Amino acid sequence: MTKNSNHNKVEHLKEAPSVSINIKAIEAKLPPKRGRSHHIAIELQHVFKSFTVSGKHIPVLKDVDLSFYSGEFAVLYGPSGCGKSTFLHTVLGLEPPTRGKVFLREENLYDMTNDERTNFRREKIGMVFQQSNWIKSLKVWENIAYPLYLSGMQEKEAKERAIDTLMEVNLAKFANNSPMELSGGQQQRVALARALSTDPWIIIADEPTGNLDTEAGSEIISLLCHLNREKRRMILMVTHDMGFLPLATRRVAMRDGRIVFDEHD
Repeated sequence: MTKNSNHNKVEHLKEAPSVSINIKAIEAKLPPKRGRSHHIAIELQHVFKSFTVSGKHIPVLKDVDLSFYSGEFAVLYGPSGCGKSTFLHTVLGLEPPTRGKVFLREENLYDMTNDERTNFRREKIGMVFQQSNWIKSLKVWENIAYPLYLSGMQEKEAKERAIDTLMEVNLAKFANNSPMELSGGQQQRVALARALSTDPWIIIADEPTGNLDTEAGSEIISLLCHLNREKRRMILMVTHDMGFLPLATRRVAMRDGRIVFDEHD
């Protein structure tokens, strides 16, 4: 996609509020940004998505045509109602496009059966949402290990994997706690550990800081940046808040179902 002018960039940056985070303080603790690879991780080819409500045709995604690359930390942003959630559901294989194709690592998502898409999503994509859905009767490590059990992993290996991912987010000491005993920020870090447990190709984060205060939100973003820069994980974060944009390596803006701005470092 052709990069818009600096003037247009400034106009887009004025449209949404920014969180109060200290970008320089976060950057000081991180390795430098690294370039993206030439391998496409996510590709949308002329994707349209419409819904019919009370007999009325409502277009939501309008000719979305772009690719995200391995090694990127991409932020997709825009105002509420611009189509971000539908975009995300389409990429996750939850909402088939009306027209167009969606590929993850050259795999055509919608050539798969529903069961194949479910298994593909479970194994290849790590997901972090604004609200974490916990099984309250299970300990922290058990909540992380549970999806691994569903994939056929033995209990000992699943527990080891859960503890390893908790170490990645600096929460191993809470492994035997209930998730409900943790703060909101700690719960989101556990959610990130759960996303990492399957060693996914791609991590998708949907408003991961939406319910957090500034300090907890900064911790989550720092972890995502670390995973991207140190571990080379491809991150796609969807948000309406633009305070984190300087930390990303790719910035994509949506408005009215279209991509209106796209740049990378």
